[in-house]
Amino acid sequence: MNKKEISELRRRFKPEKNNISQVHGCYVNGKGEVISYIDESLRTMPQEEAEKYLSLLGKALSGTPGKNLIDIVFSTAQVVDSDEHRRLMGLRDSKLQDGEIRQEFYQKVIDSLDMGDSNYLILLAHDSYDVPSRDRNGDKQDDSDTVFSYILCCVCPVKDGKTELGYCPGENEFHNCVPSQLVAQPELGFLFPAFDDRAANIYSALAYSKKADQLHQEFLDAIFHIEEPPMSAGEQRQAFENALVQSMEGGCSLEVVQAVHERLALRIEEHKESKDPEPLAVTAREVGTILRDCGVEEPQVEAFCQSCGRQFGEGAALSPANLIDSKRFQVRTGDATLTLAPDRSYLLETRVIEGRKYLLVPVDGEMEVNGLAVE
Repeated sequence: MNKKEISELRRRFKPEKNNISQVHGCYVNGKGEVISYIDESLRTMPQEEAEKYLSLLGKALSGTPGKNLIDIVFSTAQVVDSDEHRRLMGLRDSKLQDGEIRQEFYQKVIDSLDMGDSNYLILLAHDSYDVPSRDRNGDKQDDSDTVFSYILCCVCPVKDGKTELGYCPGENEFHNCVPSQLVAQPELGFLFPAFDDRAANIYSALAYSKKADQLHQEFLDAIFHIEEPPMSAGEQRQAFENALVQSMEGGCSLEVVQAVHERLALRIEEHKESKDPEPLAVTAREVGTILRDCGVEEPQVEAFCQSCGRQFGEGAALSPANLIDSKRFQVRTGDATLTLAPDRSYLLETRVIEGRKYLLVPVDGEMEVNGLAVE
């Protein structure tokens, strides 16, 4: 799913813009025991409460595609005949009205999650979206020829409130008060099926994780059981850096790292300016071209591409934003850390002077130390 498709669905999570009639779920303690079940009608509850539920569900569609929002792709065999896909389709097709399938789903989630000693809330909602057609300019039309039926799930930690000083009307005094347990923002969740090309794609789902480096693989395996589990943004960067270092037999030079960082950062900036809704992606072969341009020998370039192929899969499309930090260029030694703007990384040079290694940065104009102008 691209940014436009995700944003289109997120805009629905307001009381007047969706067809969600009920919210289902269960409240689970730290031992994995169900404390209570939820079967609430959004139509009859106070508007403020309905908005709270919708806000929590909508958070499962927030974050950055490729980092917090991960595409889950089912194999054809799974779609044809598998317990995990049959369960998701059963939830969707019954509009969450089949209590037996809901119970089976809750237990799958509970058995897979490790939330420490924290209590948590599993929320489920079904929505039917009359997808408006668009003209050639992309403007919405009044008519609709597609109904997108989907389910959205999120898992929210439930935390104890902090002790605060509060007013007690009966005593006309202020005393310590402990608020009741509070539902926090979702830690994880998913949308099924995916909303690809503004229509349902039962071969795909969209998984959400609040922390981009923690995808809750056990949860993903229990609910989707796909053959190739997705890698988190942190795992992708680590694998990319390992492939780069290991393929350079004598170690990466600063110039090679500068070139890779600069070219990928430029791709990210150009993609942002283009406002292309489709995710930006590069392949290992494209990075290999950058290495060749830096003078890296062909055997080392090939070793890099093969290493990426083993770790990511042959021809895998990678998000540059997961491979580098496009907002800074940082060099760290045992004694100092130097940070430059990505588009100024070329200023940094390495030199060996009288047998010692140095990092050099030319100084033009004024110089400050802790905000103080110095000569």
